Amino acid sequence: MKPSKTDTSQTELFRERLSNQLNPQEPLFILAGQINWSLFEESFGAEFTDGPGQPPKPIRLMLGLMMLQHMNALSDEEVVKQWVQSPYWQYFCGFDYFQWKIPADGSSMTRWRKRIGKEGLEKIL
Repeated sequence: MKPSKTDTSQTELFRERLSNQLNPQEPLFILAGQINWSLFEESFGAEFTDGPGQPPKPIRLMLGLMMLQHMNALSDEEVVKQWVQSPYWQYFCGFDYFQWKIPADGSSMTRWRKRIGKEGLEKIL
């Protein structure tokens, strides 16, 4: 089983989508639309399969967190904490509804980087 994608297809009755609330001229909003996320999901999908332990996190989420981490010079723990506070960061990582819980812990970021390895990091660059 491959990592799940963030489901944004169903509209919720009393919640407004982030894509309808955020400024479409914001650079991070624009960048989210310019990245070919499916290319990375296809490239890294084989690396993340269900097995013992927790199911894999969505690739776009983990890739987005890693990009945000490097753009803002943050630690693994800091990036997931700040993600909760920024609707632009959440939208960039593929969520279309505001989230109140951290998406992953700092150690998940470390394990994700190890799984994609040096070749995966070069693909991202």
